[in-house]
Amino acid sequence: MSQTPQKTNWGPILVLGGLWGLSEAALGMYLRQCASTVSGSLMTGAALFFLAAAWAVSPRVKTAALMVGIAAGFKFFDALLLGLPVLHGAIGNPIFAIAMEGAAFALIVSIISKSLAGKAAGQGLAGGLAALVAVNLFPLVKFATGVAPCVAGTSYPLSLYYAPIAVVLSALTVPLGFRAGAFLAALESRPARLRWASPAALALSLGALVLLRLL
Repeated sequence: MSQTPQKTNWGPILVLGGLWGLSEAALGMYLRQCASTVSGSLMTGAALFFLAAAWAVSPRVKTAALMVGIAAGFKFFDALLLGLPVLHGAIGNPIFAIAMEGAAFALIVSIISKSLAGKAAGQGLAGGLAALVAVNLFPLVKFATGVAPCVAGTSYPLSLYYAPIAVVLSALTVPLGFRAGAFLAALESRPARLRWASPAALALSLGALVLLRLL
């Protein structure tokens, strides 16, 4: 999965990064009622879906880095809309999680063999392993924001307690992400008049985030 294409189509990456950033804000808003349970695991599965889709378009580490940058940018914008400091738990923790998910995914897909990576089972394995690495890195957030979510009444990290959910979900979402990415790449190769849709989708994602916060 370390194959390098001759030319990168950044349009689909912009779309996927925008959708990932929007999903972080939307899921964070609508899963608040279960913030002390499985919301982080669900968001890990969603994050790895978008990362896998982007990797299918352009299998490069800089692709994952750009995805992280776009998604984190949405959280910074969200902080402005909410009037919260960057190190607030509702902002800093998701940004840290985004960075760890991106790093974990890039690490795992870079070391899995090409023959295994071309199969759904191999992609599922990559998803599960990436989720496992990400949830084990997340407790380090306490050194960044000072807020490390734990199981109520204990000092056990929430991300580790619900790790099995993140692993199983990601094993399903990553193969789906690869298929979605291949579909987007095919669309981007069509006539230039269709390519305006990529920046437009990014702008619409930002607009949707504003609407979510105004409603």
